[in-house]
Amino acid sequence: MFRRFLVRSSRPIAVLSALSALLWTVLPLAAQGSARAAPARGFRLSSPDLTSGATFPRAQVYDRDGCRGENVSPALSWRNPPAGTRSFAVLMFDPDVPGGLWWHWVVFDLPAAVRALPAGAGGPDGSLPAGAIEARNDYGYRGYGGPCPPPGPAHHYRIVLYALRVPRLALNQGAAAQAVAVAVRAEALGEAEIIVPYGR
Repeated sequence: MFRRFLVRSSRPIAVLSALSALLWTVLPLAAQGSARAAPARGFRLSSPDLTSGATFPRAQVYDRDGCRGENVSPALSWRNPPAGTRSFAVLMFDPDVPGGLWWHWVVFDLPAAVRALPAGAGGPDGSLPAGAIEARNDYGYRGYGGPCPPPGPAHHYRIVLYALRVPRLALNQGAAAQAVAVAVRAEALGEAEIIVPYGR
């Protein structure tokens, strides 16, 4: 990822990334209305593989670009979604990349009846529920891409589950991660998250 980050940090990409980060910050106030104003009481995201504040285990770390993990998406489960939830989305990203965000996993159109994803669901042979869509991550492929920051201080990876008011977004698997994020935030009824650091 370090080599990729150097390549991707040309001026146009850096500007686009910075604009994306700005959009991510101001969208809740400008466009999303009450999506963050009234968090759903009791809406919780958990994982047997990850603990908020503890580092990523090897199984969930990226397996290329100098990182020696297994690149297995974590098992996730959730409970108490807000009333009116008609689908879910999972966004995993690194907000500590200079100038923007690095998208690791983008899943949307998860059916409203779903309450869990097994470990490995985001892989090439994964087991996402029927109808769910994965967009391309910033490694360049659809599916889960684990953490692999450049050497230095730990980055703090956010895995955010959104409960959405619509059964499907008007997007397909070719949508850019940033476009999915904007659409998700605009339709969000509530969110729950896990924040996990990882450094090397």
